Amino acid sequence: MMLGSLLVMVLAAGEPAAELTKYEVKTLALKVPSEWQQSEADGTQRFDDPTGDAYLLLDVGSVQTAGMNPRKCLEKILTAMGSEQGWKQLKLGKAPAARRVDSDTTPDGAESVQTVTYVGCDGKTTWSLVFHMDAKKKDRFETLAEKVAGSVAYAKSSARKGK
Repeated sequence: MMLGSLLVMVLAAGEPAAELTKYEVKTLALKVPSEWQQSEADGTQRFDDPTGDAYLLLDVGSVQTAGMNPRKCLEKILTAMGSEQGWKQLKLGKAPAARRVDSDTTPDGAESVQTVTYVGCDGKTTWSLVFHMDAKKKDRFETLAEKVAGSVAYAKSSARKGK
């Protein structure tokens, strides 16, 4: 674990740090790069890197069964996504989450894309965060993806709204 942290620090040192801004969607908050352009389509939030080399998609939903166990909720998400293979279990926002990395190349081999997917659930809120990046620029964007995912926080009870 220490080596990974050191590697992240070294990689981050070579690149000017992206300024992150807090962004809230429904009952989830996270920090996204300030200069990325935000848009929305069919409830999915999209943030585009100005260079066109990467973008992220964020979906936030609610659990259908009230009071569901967060771990059970995550298992259901992974099963619904087709497979539990390749997922690394972790904790984000103090709740169960998982991360998977996929790489795809166009048939002619000209374009290569890396996708880093994060999913999570705290028993009330479900979410997915999907980063698509030019594989040639993954050193720059993987660290950023980890920072954004690491900033995930679940909003407190909405009982205080209006005060």
